[in-house]
Amino acid sequence: MKKKNKIIFFGTPDFAVTSLDALYSNFNIQSVVTSPDKKSGRGQKLNKSDVKKYAQKHNFNILQPSNLNDEGFINELKKLEPDLIIVVAFRKIPKEIFLIPKYGTINLHASLLPNYRGAAPINWCLINNETKTGVTTFFINEKIDQGDILLKDEVIISNEDDFGSLYSKLSKIGAELLVKTIKGVFNNSLKPSKQNIDTEIKLAPKLNSENTRIDWRNPINKIIGQVRGLSPKPGAWTMIKNGQDEIRMKILKAEEKDIESLKDNITGKIVVENGELHIYNSYGITNCLIIQMENKREMSAKELINGFKFEENSHVY
Repeated sequence: MKKKNKIIFFGTPDFAVTSLDALYSNFNIQSVVTSPDKKSGRGQKLNKSDVKKYAQKHNFNILQPSNLNDEGFINELKKLEPDLIIVVAFRKIPKEIFLIPKYGTINLHASLLPNYRGAAPINWCLINNETKTGVTTFFINEKIDQGDILLKDEVIISNEDDFGSLYSKLSKIGAELLVKTIKGVFNNSLKPSKQNIDTEIKLAPKLNSENTRIDWRNPINKIIGQVRGLSPKPGAWTMIKNGQDEIRMKILKAEEKDIESLKDNITGKIVVENGELHIYNSYGITNCLIIQMENKREMSAKELINGFKFEENSHVY
């Protein structure tokens, strides 16, 4: 039987849908707040967020403010008199909103706080070749991802994980942790704790064209970490110089090639060997497995080799 305590849910992408679905099965969801519909594509068609699609399917009251500081929107939230606000993968919540509920406002963050505060925690823990990560629930305050912690749950990162697989794992365990957290808050069995920042913490800044570009001067394991952390999207990218052509390419899967000695250590040199696409640097060889050329579909390196002529001095930069 669902509890009578009223919850307002804030979220936008499919990561948040997993949590909303778990909450719907256990609690009284009063309203759902999500981003406004956005125009995209050639036809400039209005696209709904994943959370809105789910909310419509289950007949939730939906709010889509363009400005969270809008007085009318804030007054509407106050009239709803929520006991708790839950935030999953949403933008920064103003103080005037997070102070409304009786029990406060809780955020689910996809890292083991205080590490990887910021917009892209799943990406950065893979980019940095971490062996474990997790999810954290905490009370929101005025500083981003710095509120008092309620619960955490760890996940081991496998060698095969990339952003896509880890995103899926964390959305599931995050939803479970959120249910556990809400029950604990409502029955007053949880004791929030301050975030421990005795040591230097790692951050998870927003991704951009600069920090997603591969630097071929890096060690191979760092390059592989970047590929894993950005696959399948937005994709670690590089430029190819092939004869007179310059082409942008994403590398979506790669591995370090086992070698006894380097035949060549020219940084960025492309060599097609035994049906494989190798990129050399002073540390070794990156064997590209899945790539995507600009404006093309993703494909295996073998497919690319069969249909693309690499000139003798081809290289990436």
